[in-house]
Formats: sequence, C-alpha cells, structure tokens
Amino acid sequence: HIKSKINSMKSIILFRHGKSEWNTYYDSDHNRPLAPRGIKSAKKMGIFLSNKNQMPDLVISSTAVRARSTVELAMAEGNWPSAMVLESAIYGGPPTILLSIAQSQIDPIKSICFVGHEPNFSMFISQTCGLGHVEFTTANMAKIDFNVNNWKDVEFGKGTLDWLQKPKELDY
Repeated sequence: HIKSKINSMKSIILFRHGKSEWNTYYDSDHNRPLAPRGIKSAKKMGIFLSNKNQMPDLVISSTAVRARSTVELAMAEGNWPSAMVLESAIYGGPPTILLSIAQSQIDPIKSICFVGHEPNFSMFISQTCGLGHVEFTTANMAKIDFNVNNWKDVEFGKGTLDWLQKPKELDY
C-alpha cells in the first residue's frame, strides 16, 4: 500500500505599480506618485484578483510611493485580507533579490504578492518560467506557480506561469 504525498503549491504574484505621474513635482524617482490612470488600474486589478479568489497571504511591496499606493488601492478596492510589509530591496533590486525574499518565507504561507518595478519583474518571470522576454507594462499582474512544499525550494527555472493580466483587458 503506497502512501501518496500531497504536494502543496507555492505561488508568487507579481504586481507592477500603476502608471506614475511625470508632470508633477517630486524630489526623487522613489517618491513619484501615481497618475490618475494608475489609480484606476490599481483599483481594477484589486477587484480582478478578488474575483479570481487568489488574494495572496502576504503582500511584499517596494517602498516606492507609486508601488505602495498601487497595492494599497488594490487591497482596499478588492477587500484583500492579506498582510502587507514594505521591502526597500525591491526598489532597484535584481530578480535574485525577489528569489531570496521568496525563499525566506515561512511555509504556512501559500502565496505572496510582490509589488514593484521593471525590468526586474519581467526578468523574474522569464528566469523562473524559462521564457523569453515578457512584456510587463504598468499595473500588469502575473501569477507563477511552483510545485514545491517549501519556499526554500523555489528556484529559477522551476516556475510555471499560470496567468498574466493587463488592466486594459478588463472591462470593469
């Protein structure tokens, strides 16, 4: 009699910040705010993830104003029950930073959502899923599944792209 091991899945959702405002005063790129279109897209994506019933257990956002604002709007609009932390290393960090943050999560967490920037998000998708260049415009969201039980086992080349969603493709 063979015992079958039930394999749990770990998922990473990447959520690029919404369109930011260029025609306003800000003292640094880090502090650039969202444009009106970015605010609208962030809310749409919050509802989208809620409608899919795939809200993450944990949101890990870049400290940049446009990223934090994007996810705060999405979480409020979609009524996500997720915990949220800010991580300065996401701003300007390479895909290896995202991988190491994912690998350090505690195993009861099933899904995390990184909120941040290009080009590291499209590169992360390409490297984890073994794909070529992935177009990842503002407020896009992608979900990558890893067939592992432990976060420490999440690696480049071991992910499967479940879906990729652009806000302009949603009609609400």
